[in-house]
Amino acid sequence: MTIYTGRGDQGQTDLRTMERVSKDSRRIEAYGTVDEVNALVGVVRPTGYDDLDDHLRAVQNHLHIVQADFANPQPDEDDPQITEGHVEEIEAIIDEANEELDPLESFILPSGSEPGAKLHHARAVCRRAERRSVSLAAEEAGVNETAIVYLNRLSDALFTLARLVNKREGVREESPEY
Repeated sequence: MTIYTGRGDQGQTDLRTMERVSKDSRRIEAYGTVDEVNALVGVVRPTGYDDLDDHLRAVQNHLHIVQADFANPQPDEDDPQITEGHVEEIEAIIDEANEELDPLESFILPSGSEPGAKLHHARAVCRRAERRSVSLAAEEAGVNETAIVYLNRLSDALFTLARLVNKREGVREESPEY
């Protein structure tokens, strides 16, 4: 199988339903931004911490499901979809990480160790993916609202994991000065 087909040369691509849409459509923008989050999570992995790497590998698989979910405006029962179980898995990651962290008392600057800063970057792009997904849902029917909830929760998880890796790396959190 060749990687290039030429089908997208005119600025159009296929959805899962084989409907042709513009590459700048809200749907493509939403799942394209999710792909960007996935790539950033891949950049940070391996972190040097097996438990975090296991969590991030699961997140990358979930993000592929989100992309498939958004690429399919008319999913069947058997099609990949983000479920409440995926959201609960992310919440469990947050809860587990929080057990090791000091309580958050103020805003913090997105920085720190190399893996910590990369996780903060992934979090910021995840927030953009969430915004793009909200725009998609406002304009089109058939968007899985649970996938939007998942992205919201994932950005919280990436923030928490950034704090955790920074703590493990011995990097002190910095608060903004007003």
